Amino acid sequence: MQRALEIKNVFEEYIIKNKFDGQPQSLYDPINYILGLKAKRARPLMLLFGCSLFDDQFVNALPAAMAIEIFHNFTLLHDDIMDKAPMRRGEPAVHIKFDTNKAILSGDAMMIIANQFMDLVDSNESRYIKQQFDKAALAICEGQQMDMDFETSEDTRIEDYIEMIRKKTAVLLGVSLQIGALIGGASRNDALNLYQFGEQFGISFQIQDDLLDTFGEQEKVGKQLGGDILQGKKTYLYLKTKSLLEGEALNQFVDLYKAEPSVEKVTAVKSIFKSVVVDEYARQLRDAYHDLAFSHLKMLPNDTGRMNDLIEYSTSFIKRES
Repeated sequence: MQRALEIKNVFEEYIIKNKFDGQPQSLYDPINYILGLKAKRARPLMLLFGCSLFDDQFVNALPAAMAIEIFHNFTLLHDDIMDKAPMRRGEPAVHIKFDTNKAILSGDAMMIIANQFMDLVDSNESRYIKQQFDKAALAICEGQQMDMDFETSEDTRIEDYIEMIRKKTAVLLGVSLQIGALIGGASRNDALNLYQFGEQFGISFQIQDDLLDTFGEQEKVGKQLGGDILQGKKTYLYLKTKSLLEGEALNQFVDLYKAEPSVEKVTAVKSIFKSVVVDEYARQLRDAYHDLAFSHLKMLPNDTGRMNDLIEYSTSFIKRES
């Protein structure tokens, strides 16, 4: 993890150097606030790792990494509003710290700023890189809408959920690696294999996130536990539990999940989850996508040291508790 720490420190310095001080400052304060919160920086670090597989001078990829991080945080601003989430990374969410209108407008500004940073990319593949970024950005919006649609749908399937998290979460991890590799001089084919690794890894990453949302420890996770249950989100845990129940037990579970948000609801749903050991099913699915992801790395030129750095860093996210 030493390599990851080195790259993260370089990126954190880049964020500090690019603090936003435009006018009116009230537009930029929420941006500086969310970018300043303690974060894993998984997506920009994946981009920089992707670059470093093919080029020692990964600093050339810092503008693209910044674009990815700003874009990701833009989605968090708007997601937290839609989800009515009170916390983000252990601190008040932007719409709570400031207000909803400022969170919306600052989020809009972040989308524009992200594109401006992506325009700074100096590469023979700059146009193609921008196309891939735009494609991923649209897919994320589609995934978010699917997520919201599921809240009122009665026939959401597990495969629908997997497609939703592929778009909403996994695509950005995949394109981060792909863009980094292209900036580092990789062929489009090698960059595509890294994209496939990132996408499958992203699905595994999100399933772990769902597990932490329900079964994690709040002081480690840094956000309200049971948020998915409170909002009635059709997660893998919910859909798999539905498939494992039948008769009156199934009806009672579905009715409970639709109930008004409360601490009692979270406790009762978690009890049912545990009764059908759905957390173990989720871990098995998480690990299956993890293994599928790593199969794509076998298609790449193998610099053992650099590849091991990426493998070690990626694996740490599946084992994470926050």
